[in-house]
Amino acid sequence: MKKITIAIDGYSSTGKSTLAKRLAKALNYIYVDTGAMYRAVTLFALDHGFVGEEDNIPELIAHLPEMELKFVPNPDSGKSDMYLNGQNVEEEIRSMRVSGQVSKVAAIGEVRTKLVEMQQQMGKDKGIVMDGRDIGTVVFPDAELKLFMTASPEIRATRRYKELLDKEEQVTFEEVLKNVQERDRIDSTRSISPLQKAKDAIEFDNSDMGLEEQFERIYDFSQRVIAKQG
Repeated sequence: MKKITIAIDGYSSTGKSTLAKRLAKALNYIYVDTGAMYRAVTLFALDHGFVGEEDNIPELIAHLPEMELKFVPNPDSGKSDMYLNGQNVEEEIRSMRVSGQVSKVAAIGEVRTKLVEMQQQMGKDKGIVMDGRDIGTVVFPDAELKLFMTASPEIRATRRYKELLDKEEQVTFEEVLKNVQERDRIDSTRSISPLQKAKDAIEFDNSDMGLEEQFERIYDFSQRVIAKQG
């Protein structure tokens, strides 16, 4: 059966990655978490003092060529972890420290150009599920299946807050909600590849939907799309 490209875009904490991972596994497709790539660049920028209280974006841009980003399978979790310059940074990139700066870094044109090129190379043979902010609009505008995930800011903040508490991070719900809303604002208003629903994408509001129901609906739909390809 012919393989397709599945592009999943949407707001932060809508469960894009969780859904995309499971969908890819069920279809025996490759999964790529583009958010992890932008988070890894952000971690590099934070660790080197290129973003934070004072930003030095030109210096960050100058260091882009030396950054090596790679997904490496983790036999313990059965998933792939993000490696930055040979180091496993999967846990670090999920912190609030990174979340607070990632939208700013993702808005930098040179960063987006570098990562989009990498993402397009990863998906050149199709059979891929990729999630992010501009997959259906920029990375794979010709994807056979495009989804746009959304949910209310309060629902998304609640999900993210629970995740961070499970990791024993010291945060308040108000801090998480503010971060979600600020990321929405930056992602949706940036001049380069803003977060927006592709014209041919299917909008999927999962505010009142459990993980199992989400997966069953989208898996069923993806099977029908794949079957149409012949």
